[in-house]
Amino acid sequence: MNEDSKEMVRIAYDALDEKLGDDIEILKIDEISVIADYLIIASGNNQPQITAMLDLTEEKMAQAGYMSKRIEGNKNSTWILMDYGDVIIHIFSKEDRLFYDLERIWRDGKKVRREEL
Repeated sequence: MNEDSKEMVRIAYDALDEKLGDDIEILKIDEISVIADYLIIASGNNQPQITAMLDLTEEKMAQAGYMSKRIEGNKNSTWILMDYGDVIIHIFSKEDRLFYDLERIWRDGKKVRREEL
């Protein structure tokens, strides 16, 4: 776990929050998985909002010097995955978030509040 991971989470969380992302969850998974230190999961109400959340998050991360390793999904997707190495961001439609239920899959991860970072 490094300070860069925490900074990335703060930047991404704030960008998602600025675009009024719903139910933004931070899961600390470094003790249960090697894929990342943190997962961020957020919901958007509609396609334009999901796209705005993606665009602002990508912009703010780039401004801070963090480039995504890959982004899965596009402007028409209802689930977008942004891979920043130690931090993986999932942006869902509300329906897809309920269907895929990543919080259940990663329930052994530790929920973290933004203020704790």
